[in-house]
Amino acid sequence: MTTASGERPLILVSNDDGYAAPGIIALADALEAVGEVWVFAPERERSAISHAITLHKPLRVQETGPRRFWVSGTPADSVYVALHHGLPRQPALVVSGINRGANMGEDVLYSGTVGAAMEGCLMGIRSLAVSLTHNRPSTYEVAAALAARVATELLDKTLPPGVLLNLNVPEGCDPSRGIRSTRLGRRNYGRVVEKVIDPRHKPYYWIGGPDLGFLPVEGSDCDANHEGLASLTPVHLDLTRYDLIADLATWTSTQPQQ
Repeated sequence: MTTASGERPLILVSNDDGYAAPGIIALADALEAVGEVWVFAPERERSAISHAITLHKPLRVQETGPRRFWVSGTPADSVYVALHHGLPRQPALVVSGINRGANMGEDVLYSGTVGAAMEGCLMGIRSLAVSLTHNRPSTYEVAAALAARVATELLDKTLPPGVLLNLNVPEGCDPSRGIRSTRLGRRNYGRVVEKVIDPRHKPYYWIGGPDLGFLPVEGSDCDANHEGLASLTPVHLDLTRYDLIADLATWTSTQPQQ
């Protein structure tokens, strides 16, 4: 594919699993058929860091190969540095992934994979986040092919401002069944804080817990993936609940003080 100027569209690829993760390698390889791929990704895993950016320490950038770089920061840092310093021109797309593990439902609030796509979206660039529900090497190729399919069409589409796409691919997905367009679902996690005592008899804590499934929500990404279908969800960055603005204006606490 080429642009009107004869150039191949530039595609910026990032992730939160680190620049050497198998998912980003599979994704970058698949997207080479779609455009000119540049990779800017964290130098190590930065999962569940959301849209954090680094303000209080310097960042380093290391070239690892032609159009391939790691950044000593977060996924959003990686996209920010690429857009404002590293790329030769504005990208047509930002694609983040392939994450090892689902990013469905409220996962998007924590996900560094989605955070990288958010940074592209904030800059007015069409952006796509890609995740696998399981970490199976053979499935990366399936997810990468589906991501390339969506990316190819996305180059010809216009998304509303502040909207990115979130693609999740389940284990055993059959690409011939297509991709279901969905809403965000609701996932259940064990809300666990585990206290452990270190060799110096001081406590430390692990937070997290197992994935306990999901709530059935018709039309959701969770339901689609449970049925073995890849899901594609439009995610809007504007979190305002507009129908409550007028109601809040009637609260006593919002009124001018006498």
